[in-house]
Amino acid sequence: MAANFSGVLQITDLNDFITPSQECIKPVKVERRPGKVGKIRVDDDGSYISVSEEGSETKLTKAQITLNDCLACSGCITSAESVLITQQSQDELYRILQQKRDEKDENKKKVIVVSISPQSMASIAVKYKLSTRNTAGKLSTFFKTLGVDYVFDTTFSRNFSLIESGNEFVRRYREAETDKKALPMLASACPGWICYAEKTHGSYILPYISTVKSPQQITGSLVKDWFAQHNNLQPDQLYHVTVMPCFDKKLEASRPDFYNDIYSTRDVDCVITSGEVDLMLEKEAVVLSDLEDRCLDSFLNCEGDHEMRSHSGGGSGGYLEYILKYAVKELCGRELADITYKTLRNQDFKEVIVDIEGRTPLKMALAYGFRNIQNIVQKVKRGKCPYHFVEIMACPAGCNNGGGQIRPDTGETASERLQQVEELYKSLPCKEPLDVCGVEEVYEAWLGGRQSEKVQQLLHTSYHEVEKLTNALAIKW
Repeated sequence: MAANFSGVLQITDLNDFITPSQECIKPVKVERRPGKVGKIRVDDDGSYISVSEEGSETKLTKAQITLNDCLACSGCITSAESVLITQQSQDELYRILQQKRDEKDENKKKVIVVSISPQSMASIAVKYKLSTRNTAGKLSTFFKTLGVDYVFDTTFSRNFSLIESGNEFVRRYREAETDKKALPMLASACPGWICYAEKTHGSYILPYISTVKSPQQITGSLVKDWFAQHNNLQPDQLYHVTVMPCFDKKLEASRPDFYNDIYSTRDVDCVITSGEVDLMLEKEAVVLSDLEDRCLDSFLNCEGDHEMRSHSGGGSGGYLEYILKYAVKELCGRELADITYKTLRNQDFKEVIVDIEGRTPLKMALAYGFRNIQNIVQKVKRGKCPYHFVEIMACPAGCNNGGGQIRPDTGETASERLQQVEELYKSLPCKEPLDVCGVEEVYEAWLGGRQSEKVQQLLHTSYHEVEKLTNALAIKW
């Protein structure tokens, strides 16, 4: 079967395969006629020819595998790399940009929006030896030179993901007295982990996963709903691209849950990785450091100075740290200043324990990489998980080490490159989500308050057990 792979996909030293990969298959409807026999001939050029009983020949077209087909198959699972991609690449973005240039009717031209993750900013910054702020400004210039209309930073959307995760955890914690499945709560921001849970553990694990959307998908909601309204646009008049450190974000964007049936558009139309942006810079023969700095665009005017900020707690978004601090404040009425991590089996498995007056101590953990994820999953399935919350990420070392990040240069090790990326990622000042200018305003003006039904509709999602497809040809007798 034919499939178009992103040019940046490459096999590396993966240590996170869940099961041996089986041949990728896509069910095809076969018309059967009783008593009629045909055959298929393979020509020298690789073409498949269907030969009917009467002798007539028909050249068979090659099957196309889309991201939705990947989600329907349970033949292979990895943290990032080996996914079939037909619609999400820098080539697709170039096609849309050309389509916009060719369109004569100004009213029919798509408004193109690019949203860049902070992890990708850091990866690109290391490659071009720039600060994160300079990289953001120069990428804004680069994309707008190509024809992009707006360039955002997904950190603003992560504020909502963190706030909603904190609220959900406290609610689950209080419900745990009567509902045994309320805890542990498992993080939901990593699509590789979500895909694995849906395909392999279904009803055993899905109830424990947080319903909060990832920053990418909340950015999609902001762009296609809030931003569209404020610019008198319909969602289908916008083409939204995100730049991510992870190939699995392409799968996430393609989920049916994030598709608008009314306007026939996705919240995120295309996902490109940090590495694919690097390929675009090479293709355009652009030296990033030579470009002028241009401020990133803002969802709200009150962000005036366009100051880039981050969140404390590590390169995967700081979910554990925010939720722990928020829970202590809500449950005990006190601020938690310092968090002490205890490393367990390896550097990707750490726990935190905080005493709570009159209650069982709060226990939370970081579990990165599928080896640690499997350990957590098995404990949850047996009802033996000792943690109240687990920040789960499929990639070892988290999102800064995503499969879509730019590879090390010759003579540089992967660990050296990762260390540089993490240092730049941490170089931005941190600010608590509720203290960020505009967050409360968006909750009120866009969502109708923090307890509204629209919050559940636009900031939360649901998960679905994926029925396994059996490939009879792959069975070993």
